[in-house]
Amino acid sequence: MNKRTIIAIGFIIVLVSVLVSVLIMLPENTPKQASQEFTLGEIFDDDAGGFSKATTIIPFSFPADHGPHPDFKNEWWYYTGNLKTLQGRKFGYQLTFFRLGLARHTEKRSSNWAADTLYMAHFALTDIQNGKFYSFERFARQAQDLSGAQSQPFKVWLEDWSTSSENASALPMKLFAKEDNVSIDLTLNYNKPPVLQGDQGLSQKSDRPGNASYYYSFPLMPTTGHVRIGEDAFEITGNSWMDREWSTSALEKNQAGWDWFALQLSDNRQLMFYQIRWDDGRIDPISEGTLVMANGSSQKILLKDITLKPLSYWQSPITDKRYPIKWQMQLPSRELDLIIEPKMLAQEMNLSVIYWEGAVKVQGSANGEAITGQGYIELSGY
Repeated sequence: MNKRTIIAIGFIIVLVSVLVSVLIMLPENTPKQASQEFTLGEIFDDDAGGFSKATTIIPFSFPADHGPHPDFKNEWWYYTGNLKTLQGRKFGYQLTFFRLGLARHTEKRSSNWAADTLYMAHFALTDIQNGKFYSFERFARQAQDLSGAQSQPFKVWLEDWSTSSENASALPMKLFAKEDNVSIDLTLNYNKPPVLQGDQGLSQKSDRPGNASYYYSFPLMPTTGHVRIGEDAFEITGNSWMDREWSTSALEKNQAGWDWFALQLSDNRQLMFYQIRWDDGRIDPISEGTLVMANGSSQKILLKDITLKPLSYWQSPITDKRYPIKWQMQLPSRELDLIIEPKMLAQEMNLSVIYWEGAVKVQGSANGEAITGQGYIELSGY
């Protein structure tokens, strides 16, 4: 997915040259709210600019691949999760770091302020009980240690927002973000190995060679830590999902966006699926996903295997965008019939790129037995 991303986006979303030309002159340490929305066509331009493209199957190496891939123009580290307190109060969260290569430089540049890379991060928290949704955005160039990524020890940061690990394996991972009076401080462990999405990790987004990403996921990451809103601090547990992608170009100019689903089911299976939409409403046949079994093995899902039907819509009172936020998902060959609906309607990310990304609940049947679940969906390009 390209976050979202599928999805992410995989929930997913990166900056473009036109956005960079504006943001590169801004102060480095202040959260930014952009005054205009940028389209996906602007974001996913196909100018390689000397960067490599995702064209062939590669061997993945962990923990090295958790770190940066500067030969590629774009990459992101995408975390979403559903959390709750011991008393049952529920939260959802998203924390995403995007890296955009501005130019491909191989020589050492003399100035400490010289930067050929820009980082953007999105942080959101859904307070389901109080019906509150908080979303924030930051930008910084990779200079003077304002932002960056490294593999040993693993760390990605934008000022004091970060994902990191002190363990040589990069697991468990620690997430931290704080803006205004809202913060998360989480530890993400794992009980299933990484899942290589697409064809052994090569995730095609259109028929054109190179319009693809390298994509893997940690679909079930037991999570502990703290959420803070104002003066209230909450000890939480829950489960997170990590999506990881790097690429140079991904979408065709007439591909409008995607719908990305990351679901954690009560029978210890996880399901990711994204469908890419053309601007005339067609679904690209390249759309696909993965069903992760209880033992950690996975099965690929093609568009022909699945039926996705929107059941209801929500229109944003702020942007006037209309999103399909309740869905029926059916996989007849796996005897899965699921209803997916948001835990809260207003989970729109009204930032430089406007999209809906939110916590969802799942109910339905599997092999004739009742099943439940939760997860996240991302809806972009509406």
